[in-house]
Amino acid sequence: MKFVLLFGPQAVGKMTVGQELAKITELKLFHNHMTIDLLVPLFGYSPEMWRLCHLFREEILKAFAKSDQYGIIFTTVWAFNNAEDWKNIKKICDIFHSTKAEVYFVELEASVKERLKRNTTSNRLEHKPTKRDIKSSEQDLLHSMEKYRLNSKEGEITEPHYLRINNTHVSAEQVAQQIKETFHL
Repeated sequence: MKFVLLFGPQAVGKMTVGQELAKITELKLFHNHMTIDLLVPLFGYSPEMWRLCHLFREEILKAFAKSDQYGIIFTTVWAFNNAEDWKNIKKICDIFHSTKAEVYFVELEASVKERLKRNTTSNRLEHKPTKRDIKSSEQDLLHSMEKYRLNSKEGEITEPHYLRINNTHVSAEQVAQQIKETFHL
C-alpha cells in the first residue's frame, strides 16, 4: 500500500496534480473537497461540518488502508502554525503506518499571482462547488495567508520520503511525472 499526502496552500494545484498522478499510476485520488463539498451545503463552514469532515476522511482512509488497493493520494491544506493540523496529519499518516504502508509527503508551492489565476480554472470549479463563488474564494485565499503559514520551513518536514515542488511554472502533468519518478510509483 502506498499513501501520498499531497499538500500546499489553496489553489496551488493539489487536486489537478493528483488527477494527473492517478492517470499515470494505479493510485486513487481522494481530494479534500470530496468531503467538504458534501457537508458544506448541509452545515456551512461550522465546527460540526469540520468534525464530520475529519471523521469521514479518517474512516474512508482506514477502510482504504485495509484494502488490497495499490494506494491512494490524499490532498489537504496544512497550516503549519496550527497544532491541530499537525495532529490531524499525524493521525492520518498513522493509519497507513499501522498497516506498514509506504508514506510519501509531497508539498506544492506557487506564487500568489499563479494561485489566484488557478483559483478560477474550469477544472477547479467543476470539481469544487464551494469554490464557484470566485470573490469569496479569492478573499479566503488571501485572508488565510495572513492567518496561517501554508508551506513548511526548510527542514520542518522530517519524513524520509518528502518532495517539495515549486510548481508556479510547471504543468500538473510534469509535476505528476516528477512525483512518480522520485518515489517509483
